[in-house]
Amino acid sequence: MLRDVAFLADMGGGSAFEVAGGTVTGTDHLVAGRPNQDAYAFRAEGGSLVAVVCDGCGSGARSEVGAALGARIVAEQVLGALRRGGDLDSPATWEEVRRAALAPLRDVAAGMGGSFTEVLSTFFLFTVVGLAISGDRACAFSLGDGLIALGDELLRLGPFPRDEPPYLAYGLLDRPPGGEAPRFTVHRAFPSSALRTALLGTDGAIDLLESSSRQIPRGGEVGPLSRFWEDDRYFQNPDAVRRRLALINRSVTRPVWKEERMEREGGLLRDDTTVVVVRRAQGARD
Repeated sequence: MLRDVAFLADMGGGSAFEVAGGTVTGTDHLVAGRPNQDAYAFRAEGGSLVAVVCDGCGSGARSEVGAALGARIVAEQVLGALRRGGDLDSPATWEEVRRAALAPLRDVAAGMGGSFTEVLSTFFLFTVVGLAISGDRACAFSLGDGLIALGDELLRLGPFPRDEPPYLAYGLLDRPPGGEAPRFTVHRAFPSSALRTALLGTDGAIDLLESSSRQIPRGGEVGPLSRFWEDDRYFQNPDAVRRRLALINRSVTRPVWKEERMEREGGLLRDDTTVVVVRRAQGARD
């Protein structure tokens, strides 16, 4: 079963990982009356774990649809490739994942009628940032922009020229931008035994990173990203990550009595922000 709340992934052989996630609408989207266009999914099966965050294209009127479908589809297709004996270190595995993920997107888009290109641009443009663990190997991968933290190592993905990241669904076009269909990039591949913590974020998580020393309106300091994997509560309460993001992004109005006016302090996350955190379970860390 695909999960979208905190859970414990038993990888076998005494190895286990805890996973938690959350997402919040950015202040720019709130002001414009637009929905959260991010999504995430994670799944564990047969000694493998896959976690994915997706960010819908801001200019796509309904790209939250593609992001939600894409997170689940990509997670499932990575697991499917691993189920069939795929090697995380092999480019052939990631090409198999790309093609397998595009197939259901093509079917849904074609079934919606109208201009195929317009349907893709409206509904199905989204970025992907992910983590896969299988047996003795693990890797961090992406197609588009975002953020990956592997312990103390921080990978900022993007920005891209003209703020136009590649999108998986460009692979369904006869003439994709740039002339070639975008491929998945494996940023780090390493022994799974070396993985202690990982954080995946959409590009809105860069605001979260850069706000670490700022004060939350009536809520203390934002703090470093490491809070998300060091604090047990994020893995004990399935809504804790979302609540923390919502606290950081809340607006507060307070009176300025001497000036006889109200002052509004806005949230700190302008773009939709989604975070998935993975850490080795306590028993496996000891």
